[in-house]
Amino acid sequence: MSLDEHWMREALSEAQTALTEDEVPVGAVVVKENELVSKAHNLSRQNNDPSEHAELLALREAQQKLGSLADCTLYVTMEPCAMCVGAMVLMKLPRLVFGAFDPSCGCTGSRIDMTDHWFYHSVETWGGVLETECSALLAEFFQRKR
Repeated sequence: MSLDEHWMREALSEAQTALTEDEVPVGAVVVKENELVSKAHNLSRQNNDPSEHAELLALREAQQKLGSLADCTLYVTMEPCAMCVGAMVLMKLPRLVFGAFDPSCGCTGSRIDMTDHWFYHSVETWGGVLETECSALLAEFFQRKR
């Protein structure tokens, strides 16, 4: 198993927690030098706050702990939206790895790519890591809602 797969499994564990809490099952972890810095899952529904995405929560915690996200990687189970990519750019996150692509709102290549030369900082991005497992959790959640 690669390091990216290992850390994506950690993000999947957070996504599973979100699923049990009736949240959209997205999980995220921030890693620096192969050490876990922070982890989070979506809390938008529980807190009635559409900005409480897993990515933002994990990034905020990591920023508070470290002061800088230099040498960090964010692992998230679903391709980030514009809000989350904007935060990554502003926080100067060097690397993003995500699982499931989001053809409706994904802003790292599916709809648009905000990570590469749109702004003063580019985020190196890898998508599709454990995509099948990440997509399955999302499909399970939305199937329950129908």
